[in-house]
Amino acid sequence: MTIENRAFEADTSKILDIVIHSLYSNREIFLRELISNASDAIDKRRFLASTNQSMQASQELQIQIKSDKKAKILTISDNGVGMDSDDLVSSLGTIARSGTKSFIEQLESSKQNDENKLSLIGQFGVGFYAAFMVAETVDVISRKVGSDKAYKWHSDGSNGYSLDDAERGEEGTDIILHLKKDAKEFLEEQRISYMVKKYSDHLSAPIYWQDGEASTMLNSASAIWTRSKSEITEEQYNSFYQQASSAYDTPYLTMHNVTEGVTNFTSLLFIPSTRPMDLFNPERKSRLQLYINRVFITDECEELVPNWLRFVRGVVDTPDLDLNVSREMLQQVPAINKIKKTIIRRVLSELKKQAGKKQEEYQKFWLDFGLVIKEGLYEDQDFREKILELCRFYSCRKGDYISLAQYVSEMKEKQEEIYYLSSETVEQAEMSPHIEGFKARDIDVIVLSDPIDEFWIPLVPDFEGKKFKSASRGALDLDKFESENSEKKKADPSKFDLLIARIKTNLGEKISDVRLSSTLTESPVCLVADEGGMDIQMERLMKAHNRDFQGAPRILEINPDHELVIALNKLADAKSSSKESELVDDAALLLFDQAQIIEGRMPADLTAFSKRMTRIMSFSLKNDSGQK
Repeated sequence: MTIENRAFEADTSKILDIVIHSLYSNREIFLRELISNASDAIDKRRFLASTNQSMQASQELQIQIKSDKKAKILTISDNGVGMDSDDLVSSLGTIARSGTKSFIEQLESSKQNDENKLSLIGQFGVGFYAAFMVAETVDVISRKVGSDKAYKWHSDGSNGYSLDDAERGEEGTDIILHLKKDAKEFLEEQRISYMVKKYSDHLSAPIYWQDGEASTMLNSASAIWTRSKSEITEEQYNSFYQQASSAYDTPYLTMHNVTEGVTNFTSLLFIPSTRPMDLFNPERKSRLQLYINRVFITDECEELVPNWLRFVRGVVDTPDLDLNVSREMLQQVPAINKIKKTIIRRVLSELKKQAGKKQEEYQKFWLDFGLVIKEGLYEDQDFREKILELCRFYSCRKGDYISLAQYVSEMKEKQEEIYYLSSETVEQAEMSPHIEGFKARDIDVIVLSDPIDEFWIPLVPDFEGKKFKSASRGALDLDKFESENSEKKKADPSKFDLLIARIKTNLGEKISDVRLSSTLTESPVCLVADEGGMDIQMERLMKAHNRDFQGAPRILEINPDHELVIALNKLADAKSSSKESELVDDAALLLFDQAQIIEGRMPADLTAFSKRMTRIMSFSLKNDSGQK
């Protein structure tokens, strides 16, 4: 069989139906698209007039919107470049053919665009058809610049279109929408004003609401981020931040940058000085606003900033970011990641500067936003090192927040590890028996009290070559450091064998082991996780997600220098009376319960705990009264 090449056949009316009813998810988008087309027409005329005086307008280049409520007609007019009959057929009679795109291609072929840097919005040639979401029929009356003739294009969006001669006093275009019954809301000035503010507020062309002879300007016609930084005052930046972010504070940081290169974009970013109320919202969505050549696209730019910078506010405006055909979603293209990484680097760099210059202000910022930034340690391997430089941790030695760099610079001689303690709160950490030995040796311990800490710490092997070491996990050797009790004679471990054996027998599976502590100085006991086990904080998190989670048994460390342990060790002698032997058994269980209480956990059997406490108190009181 001979190979035949054929073109695809299509039912044009069905394709148009898909474009009208399936392409856009929000009906109000129609106004954004029509205003964007009008803005492009004005920009084209402004561009052409720069080299041809005859194409200059006799009055201000503008967009007008007016409604006829009785006739249910909404009209969007502009005095831009206009269209002739061929343009109407080419641009409106051919689906998915963009007049803007064709215009840019012509300029590129003649190399005119390089000098004037014309930026237009239209790409796909389908935005116009969004009008049929709200209109039963659409009339387009247009007169091209340099022509005396006007033409009328008419369509109901399903049965083709008609083209006829028309009258129009000046160059430009009128888009006349005969609205559907359920679209009457778009005849109201208040509704139109809201939509213009939302989508087209920063277009350079002024947009007016025309009511008879009176006209009201609906947009600001000024994008602050397109102006030079030297022209913008701090008050103007603050005002824009509050308007764009619906905030009442002043920004902690303002970052206004123009990035040129493979991907071109302008960013005006703000970091709040007050923690937003939705900072810990489970949805964790960004509020960064995306614009394409001043046209608002979306304020849910999850692709442009990571979740751990979701508190960053402001705008990103670029001509280089590809959207899907409806311009409601970003396409996954390399440009997105380039912009994202540039934003991340810029924010981290500015925060680092602030941390160095204004430490007190930065500490306040960190206490409000640090927990969120630390999510990046877990989520973003590429920037983990830079985030660590920004992190601040509570220092048990200083009683204040410090950087890891400061911790490392003040490490003791022979210290090779960064010691940390996981705890629910800083206050709980400061009272923890786990840091007693460190305090005695003047070794600093930083506190990890945020839930996210348990997730990033296993992923970060070290900082500046110093490994992280938990103060409540594994065996610690602090004997190489001098302590305030260094001259005190150490207890003989072998003398505690009987007591350790008795405690092991009594506690059974409640613990994994019993051993003498080298870190306790004031408390009689504490619980320690195995080297590969979970800190108590991680166990709490696991328990919160699974009530049946029990965790692994922990090691009970006893302080051989504590008077209570010394007394129990004497009673553990085999020659002790049965009463004293029972006392040792009760004390072993009470010490275990005490260690749990210190960690914030209640004894498993409160009744048994109470009875043991009563027996020991009674025994103690009887002995005291007998001595007297």
